[in-house]
Amino acid sequence: MIPPFFRRLCDDAAVFPPGNAPLDVAVRQHLEYRASSFAGLVGPLIVPMDRVTELHLGARMEVALTAPAGPGSVEAGLRAADRTAGVTVVAIEVAVPDGTNIDALRNITQDIDIYVEIPRDSRRGDIFDAVDEFGYRAKFRTGGVTADLYPSEQELASAIYEAAQREVHFKATAGLHHAARNTDPHSGFEQHGFLNVILTAQAAHSGARVGELEKVLAIRDEEVLAGHLAGIAAERVFASFDTCSIREPLDDLVRLGLLPPQ
Repeated sequence: MIPPFFRRLCDDAAVFPPGNAPLDVAVRQHLEYRASSFAGLVGPLIVPMDRVTELHLGARMEVALTAPAGPGSVEAGLRAADRTAGVTVVAIEVAVPDGTNIDALRNITQDIDIYVEIPRDSRRGDIFDAVDEFGYRAKFRTGGVTADLYPSEQELASAIYEAAQREVHFKATAGLHHAARNTDPHSGFEQHGFLNVILTAQAAHSGARVGELEKVLAIRDEEVLAGHLAGIAAERVFASFDTCSIREPLDDLVRLGLLPPQ
């Protein structure tokens, strides 16, 4: 049984790097997750919008579609999903390539969760304004396959603070492989911890300033993080994070006593 605080925390990004699972393998695995004792931890399977018609499902499955080409590709992608048996689209995750007309976001159907990836460049304020105005959700990139894709503690703290000030829900994608902030022993990359991000979001929602949020993101002791998290009585304000391995965060949460053995 998954406690309410952790329900749908982990979105299944098995087909994306570094996992790169074949789509049929990812589907089979996801269905196994949905039938497991930890099903409540798992959100939708994330699928690139241009691959949705490759899905061959024997049952209804919730999916989130990514739209790396931007808002203009969303309507066609949703029509393709409507024609694909078994697919229930519960969210879309929209990139905003340089040069995209922000007003194009107005054309997205709003009866599902819409996450817009906030750029890390000078467009950030304008895109945040559009997300806020249209009632969408934000998506922050927290890592990737190269070191430059990992935002610093200050950058991520500022983004989370701004989301809290605007009362914009957000999710994170990439790089959250472990519970606590760490240095990856293979790549040497400085990686954010998913517990750090959860606690930072809670702190921002409670009025903490950017400097305080940076300190939370910097904590490397997972036992300290687990202790803080165990004391939270409020609902989780951080929506979810994408992970190519549901088992990794599950194992960390069980090991730290935040979830019962599965």
